[in-house]
Amino acid sequence: MLGTLITSYAVAVGAFSLVVGPISDHVGRHQILLVGTALLTVSLAAHGLAWDFASLLAVRGLAGIAGGVLNGAAVAYVGDYFPREQRGWANGWVFSGFAAGQIAGIPLGAILAEQLGFRIPFLLFAVLMAVTFVLVWTTVPKPDVQLAAGKLSFGSAIDAYATLLRRPEIAAATVVFIVMFMGNALYTTYLPTWLESTLGMSGTAIGAMFFVGGIANVLAGPQAGTLSDRVGRKRVIVAASIGIAVVMFAMPFLAVGVFAVYALFFVVMGLFASRATPFQTMLTELVSGDQRGSLMSLTVGIGQVGSGIGGALAGGAYVAVGYDGTTAIAAGAMILIVVLVWRYLPETAQIDVRPGVERTDQLTADTPGELACGQTYDAFCGPTAEGGYSLEKSIAYEQVRRDADGEIHVSPGDDASGR
Repeated sequence: MLGTLITSYAVAVGAFSLVVGPISDHVGRHQILLVGTALLTVSLAAHGLAWDFASLLAVRGLAGIAGGVLNGAAVAYVGDYFPREQRGWANGWVFSGFAAGQIAGIPLGAILAEQLGFRIPFLLFAVLMAVTFVLVWTTVPKPDVQLAAGKLSFGSAIDAYATLLRRPEIAAATVVFIVMFMGNALYTTYLPTWLESTLGMSGTAIGAMFFVGGIANVLAGPQAGTLSDRVGRKRVIVAASIGIAVVMFAMPFLAVGVFAVYALFFVVMGLFASRATPFQTMLTELVSGDQRGSLMSLTVGIGQVGSGIGGALAGGAYVAVGYDGTTAIAAGAMILIVVLVWRYLPETAQIDVRPGVERTDQLTADTPGELACGQTYDAFCGPTAEGGYSLEKSIAYEQVRRDADGEIHVSPGDDASGR
């Protein structure tokens, strides 16, 4: 029964994220955040009215719908509101917020459920979500972002996703997302079982391990995001993926005691956050505002597919080759991510800063930050979608070259990196 409840939530998240993505591109992320927080408030409160398994299954599905509405829109909003040079930092805090919520919410919910009944945690969280709705309504600004034009329909939504997937970098990012979630599921699904059977760790000790991992998420997210703003998204993603592969492969051999397990899990979860933060930031920069919601929602849905595949494969792999073989497969998946990211994904962060170079054009800007960046003399905006990366916009990049006497020339053609 527990598995059915979990599955119903995951399926609802994946399905409705795909539905909401194109809608958010037409109406804006602020409206979607309001709808999502309101829907989640209602669904959490409805848990207090569940009287049997069927009704509980229904409200879990409703909560999944709300999660699907919110997940992609929250990250897309970061891309809408923050300029490129701050998006890694902002996404780092968003990711840390997710982790902090799990760290505080799961133990608190367990304690309240044990002391006062399972309905009380949901009712308490419904109150908190109602406060969140009010905060979104009253304090969260509406970014002046380019929205999708044309009539919204089922066919137009399918066309929007098809257009995205025809772009090689988007297709590669989608594969990366599947492999990422699949590898994570391979690593974590049977980790508690293996720890119980090999080290005799109790359920409490394993729960503490996940608590330690959550702390690593909270700490690493903002740092990795800020670092990616400075050195580039690809470098941080690749370095973190290599580190994850090493720790995954070494886990069965180095986990000789409880404290060693905690240390290894702390490191790997910190690396998970260090990879996820710049990767989701990169995704927001691959497209302009009129496609950002669709892309982020597509990745949420794809992530659910990857988790499902990884969870299904984990059982057979654990029986066939043991946990050490399973972690080796997961480590191989991480190396595949390194290859895909390095080969097929562009660098989207602003890392080529040339003081004193004056811009003589003004590219299309769809966020306040992009507009400011486009008017700044000390930095280049490309090559993201807002700065002209998208082929559909067909906006020429600047090509900056210096002649023999040191004079600056700006001409249409390639971007500043020479592509």
